[in-house]
Amino acid sequence: MAKGKNKGTSDTPRPSGHTGGSKHSRRSETKQYTKTTSFPTKLAMWDFDHCDPKRCSGKKLERLGLIKNMRVGQKFQGIVVSPNGKGVVCPNDLEIVVSNGAAVVECSWARLDEVPFNKIGGKHERLLPYLVAANQVNYGRPWKLNCVEALAACFAIVGKMEWAEQLLSNFSWGLAFLEINKELLEVYQACTDSESVTKAQNEWMDKLQREVQERKEHDGEDLWMQGNANRHAVDESEEDDSEEEEEEEEEEEEVEYDNLGNIISKHSHSHEEDESEDEEPQYDSLGNLISKHDAEEVEEGSEEYSDEDEDEEEEAEELYDKLGNLIISN
Repeated sequence: MAKGKNKGTSDTPRPSGHTGGSKHSRRSETKQYTKTTSFPTKLAMWDFDHCDPKRCSGKKLERLGLIKNMRVGQKFQGIVVSPNGKGVVCPNDLEIVVSNGAAVVECSWARLDEVPFNKIGGKHERLLPYLVAANQVNYGRPWKLNCVEALAACFAIVGKMEWAEQLLSNFSWGLAFLEINKELLEVYQACTDSESVTKAQNEWMDKLQREVQERKEHDGEDLWMQGNANRHAVDESEEDDSEEEEEEEEEEEEVEYDNLGNIISKHSHSHEEDESEDEEPQYDSLGNLISKHDAEEVEEGSEEYSDEDEDEEEEAEELYDKLGNLIISN
């Protein structure tokens, strides 16, 4: 019985004492990777769990079975996109990418000092040239690419755009990365080695700097030269017409004054000019303007007065004698 029991017990496979839950899951993940991957080349990453698993692009690629998770101490034979690289990815790296694939370091940009770069990587460590991120965390920021963007950039620069599109198509925002950097990626694809890519990058950045400076100067000039920003721009011909109209109105609305500073209205002045174009204005002893009507009344009064005086003088002619007595004429 005992032997039978022992024999039966020995025939039953025992779990290895070194096999833990983490190793079991890692083996299953590796097995899943080898079975489900359909990507044309090898993909790998060193994951330091710095990122949110729900937002980490590297972990999503791992869940999809597209990328292999490397342990610290393991080396990779393909291109390793790493901040520890000495040169930049260039079209001449195409053969290495096709033969041995590409790898990235999955870590936070804010915690690079925690990454043991001396224990990871490989013979072909590369930097990425200037590119702009399109991911949801660092959208629009240069250099701040996540894992899938870094891999896609590597493939695009060496000329494998279809690989970059295939990888990015797993993300809703992914293809926007290629659209944002389309012109710049074409510039890098036209280069050959790492030095030519670096030169193209520097020329591009100098161009951006000049454009920024010109925009600042242009905006500064506009701020002071364009006048009131709330006022619509007026055509120069319209301004000239309006100025001429204003001058004509000013000429028409010129005001005249008499000797005492009284305003002579346009209507009365024009009426007087029509009635007495050839007559000179008349003034009294105090300098007041005498209108034609007043002048006529004064003249009529003076004429009546002179006629009465003449009659009275004729009627009142009196004679006196030598003694001064009045002689009444019959």
